[in-house]
Amino acid sequence: MIRELVANTARDERCESIAWGVIENGILTEQHAADTVYRIASMTKSFTTAAVLALRDEGAFGLDDPVSRHAPELATVCGPAGSAPITLRHLLSMSSGLATDDAWADRHLDITADEIDLLYAEGPTFACRPGDHFEYSNLGFAMIGRVVQRVTGRSVQEHITQRFLLPLGMHDTTWLQPGHDRWARPHRVQDGSIIPDLPAPLGDGEIAPMGGLWSTVANLATWAMFLDAANLSHADDALLSAASRREMQRTQTYIGIAELAGHHSPTGYGFGLNLRDDAVLGHVVAHSGGLPGYGSNMRWVAGRRVGAIALANTTYAPMSALTLQMLHVLHEHGRVPTAAPLVAPLLNAAADQLVFLLNDWNDDTARALFADNVALDESFAHRAAGIARIIELHGQLVIDEIRPERATSGAVTLHGIASGATLHLELQLSPQPAAGVQWYEFRV
Repeated sequence: MIRELVANTARDERCESIAWGVIENGILTEQHAADTVYRIASMTKSFTTAAVLALRDEGAFGLDDPVSRHAPELATVCGPAGSAPITLRHLLSMSSGLATDDAWADRHLDITADEIDLLYAEGPTFACRPGDHFEYSNLGFAMIGRVVQRVTGRSVQEHITQRFLLPLGMHDTTWLQPGHDRWARPHRVQDGSIIPDLPAPLGDGEIAPMGGLWSTVANLATWAMFLDAANLSHADDALLSAASRREMQRTQTYIGIAELAGHHSPTGYGFGLNLRDDAVLGHVVAHSGGLPGYGSNMRWVAGRRVGAIALANTTYAPMSALTLQMLHVLHEHGRVPTAAPLVAPLLNAAADQLVFLLNDWNDDTARALFADNVALDESFAHRAAGIARIIELHGQLVIDEIRPERATSGAVTLHGIASGATLHLELQLSPQPAAGVQWYEFRV
């Protein structure tokens, strides 16, 4: 089914070639041309972001620092009247207000430092004030690269290579066009025909932190699962903390309801990654890439170790639609596992104690279990009388299932021994160190 889907996309979108892969249980299980190198364009942003967060974690700078604090030449990059100073957070989350610039930036990856400094000095154009709206900016990632260069004395490209690509064994992921012959040449569609895209692909430069990398399906599967591993484990990795990887995958700037491959979902931008709240799949993380001659996308279902990658060598080929379709096909065939149940020992213990109390009310037991607001919200005498009526009608209550929504809140399904009826109980724990029950309510 996946192969048919890819073939149909290649035909309909006139793709010269598509390399693709399916990730299950964290590894590639199906693939085609997984070791062929393609330009991955804006998928590079997740790598740049990871390097920035690693430096942030080490204390090199703060995300809320104005960029001009570290790179004074960026002081002339100012938003409209009344704007706040531009920060790294703005740039990483696509909320700087800098005008969307895909078409222009895609032809200036190799711009020199002197050339881009002239642009900074003259003052780039803004679409809105920083922090007001989502506005996708590639120039913003060039500014991020400049901050990293000024603070560390090394390019963000070098940080990415040394900190992530080499340790993760991503040897086919580079900043320069491959020196071997195992790479897909760029193409475009003109008058319905697929033709080579000219001129030759641009090299490395000041805007490359937004989209300069070359890579393969196999290498990107490694990268995607490195990021997704943080959704399953609290254990830190020496390369980048689990907390920072999760931070990349949380919505920082809301985009709105967006349609993709026939699916309408709320969408947002994290740090260097796109996010969708898919009605079927749940929390989906992705990023696409497009340059003259190339189109690409990586996508995974957060915390499920399932993903899809597609790389094409045709200008702006819509691989984002293809990977979403691939994931939905996997789901339809039962190949996307359900989310792991939340481990909530405090909630489970409190639910057990609460049901024990309800079956045999005792004020001393209640005082030990409840937060101090409970008796103030409703007296113990009134609560005891209410539960007595339920016990009289249904008999002793037995827990069938505890369903945590968070570590401190959830729902309990019960049944009465006498009536056999199903009852529902909701509860929340307080933020106090003892985490007493602060609220509960029956849903009969």
